[in-house]
Amino acid sequence: MARTKQTAKRSTGGKAPRTQLAKKGREAPSFKKPHRYKPGTVALREIRKYQKSTELCLRKLPFQRLEASEAYLVSILADTNLAAIHAGRVTIRPKDMQLASRLRGERS
Repeated sequence: MARTKQTAKRSTGGKAPRTQLAKKGREAPSFKKPHRYKPGTVALREIRKYQKSTELCLRKLPFQRLEASEAYLVSILADTNLAAIHAGRVTIRPKDMQLASRLRGERS
C-alpha cells in the first residue's frame, strides 16, 4: 500500500462549546453536611484501639459455651471417623455418628 501525506482537514462544524447558563437555581444548602472519614480510616482506628486495650472483646460465658460446643463437636466427629475407619470406609455416615454416641453413653 502506497504511503500518502496527511493534509489538514477543515472542521465541518461539529458540536459548538456549551455556554454557561446563569446559576440562578443553585444556592448553598442551608445545613452543613456531616463530616465523613475515608473508607477504612475508622476501621484502622478501631484496630489500634483494641490492640492497645487488655479488656475482653467477648464476654466470658458466651465464649466459654462456644469453646465447649466446639470441643464436643470435635471429639464426636473424631469418634465417628474412627467408627467409619473400623467399618473399612473413609467417608463418615449417620450410622457412624449413632454408633459413636451409643458407645459414649449419650443415647440409649
